Amino acid sequence: MYKRILLAVDDGDASKRALTEAARLKKVTGAVLKVLHVVQESIEDASYAPSAYYSKVTTAQRTAGEAVLAHAGDALRQEGVEHERQLSEIIGISVAQEIVRQADAWSADLIVMGTHGRRGLGQLLMGSNAESVLRAALAPVLLVRHQPDDSRRPSASTDEFYARVLVPVDGSEMSLKGLERTLDCMRRMRRA
Repeated sequence: MYKRILLAVDDGDASKRALTEAARLKKVTGAVLKVLHVVQESIEDASYAPSAYYSKVTTAQRTAGEAVLAHAGDALRQEGVEHERQLSEIIGISVAQEIVRQADAWSADLIVMGTHGRRGLGQLLMGSNAESVLRAALAPVLLVRHQPDDSRRPSASTDEFYARVLVPVDGSEMSLKGLERTLDCMRRMRRA
């Protein structure tokens, strides 16, 4: 079962829903929860901008990142969920690469993050951190999409959990491990 859950957050609605899911899983599993926000500094800003301008931009990015972590921390504290927080500042690599790097360095056995669900041209232009993490991570990844009407979703403090779970399997060792973990998690949820 999960012992170390890494929750990657940003300021989006999908991230807020991912926070709720990570809190619920932490409560059921007793895992350690780490909340990570990645601030990506621009190489162009570092290379071409005057140092005073660059300093202001990076300070503003850091401040915004700290606010995202503080907001996540407040939401988790309201649910009675203990957690660690980390702000990671990067330059020259992608946010997804840093999430995977931090998950590996911390030995996370589950990564939880929101996904915006972009498709088509939006995904082509913006890329997808969630998809990149999913492809590169060694640990399982729980992607949580934002739904426009989240009023039906229980909070992390609600005893309600998943009534129906779809676990696709293809007979491979990895898919069967995923099934085992899902069944173990479902058993724990029923006992909680």
